[in-house]
Amino acid sequence: MKKPDFKWIKNSRSILPKGEWFVEFFTPGELHAHRALEVLENSATAFQEATLIKTHTFGKVLVIDGETQSSQYDEAFYHESLVYPALLAHPRPRRALILGGGEGSTARNILNDRGMEQVVMADIDYNILRFARRHLHEWHRGAFEDPRLRLLAQDAKKFVERTASRFDLIYSDLPSPIEGGPAFGLYTVEFYRRMKRILAPGGVFTIQAGPGTPLQFELHPAVAHTLRKVFKFVGSYTAFIPSFDMPWTFLYCTDSPALAPARLNAAALDRAARARLKRPLTYSDGLTITGAFVLPKYYRDRIKASRAVITEARPMFFSTSRH
Repeated sequence: MKKPDFKWIKNSRSILPKGEWFVEFFTPGELHAHRALEVLENSATAFQEATLIKTHTFGKVLVIDGETQSSQYDEAFYHESLVYPALLAHPRPRRALILGGGEGSTARNILNDRGMEQVVMADIDYNILRFARRHLHEWHRGAFEDPRLRLLAQDAKKFVERTASRFDLIYSDLPSPIEGGPAFGLYTVEFYRRMKRILAPGGVFTIQAGPGTPLQFELHPAVAHTLRKVFKFVGSYTAFIPSFDMPWTFLYCTDSPALAPARLNAAALDRAARARLKRPLTYSDGLTITGAFVLPKYYRDRIKASRAVITEARPMFFSTSRH
């Protein structure tokens, strides 16, 4: 019997139309592809390789070590999700620390708060910072020139270990903890304990915590369980990032009962935004933020079942593009 001829089943030799494509294989049977119209810039450093490409659908896309880092058209989905739950929940944040954050967009969003007095951004890769400053204006929009930003081209881990400063908010906007990369040592319980010492009373720590797709839901439960060894209140939340082609996850951590994830209130967050933010948001508001913490049962069960604790002796290595 002749097999049905389905036009929507493609032969691997003709799967992509003509042209250049940036392809990420998430599993041996799943890929996401961006049509790459032009390579705009490239910077290979001692730590990582950054490439800025122009794509058909998402405009400029920043690629770090072969993984989509963020895109011009939907970076707000990611960066607003990372920044605003803690920023708007905290009643009076004055000092913030960013671990990583090379594009400058995380800093831009924190500096959107009129009351913010200083943001310290520690990124190990000077060349990536220079690359971002020159070529990622759509991301940072001049944040690097804001006098409230203190930019440090140094190892964020060493800064945390050596500083005597205290911060109301700390954000971990680091790349995936790939083996041999610059970030895996900042995903351990030992590091989080050292970092907590510089978090001011009533402060909040937020971290990007990897994919939320069931096929790659490994990093998040491990980081969540690790952080529960350090903080009293740890909340998981998600946002779908179109250019990633998957949900992305975050963790919100505090010791303050008043700022616990379960206490977040949409109306109160909206009032804080109206009172404190210089410009309106694209992706986030109170309802978006509180709704992001409502996880499907599958994810709650996976997190609850996790027993992993990431340590210096037993680090976790993870990459979304593995095949």
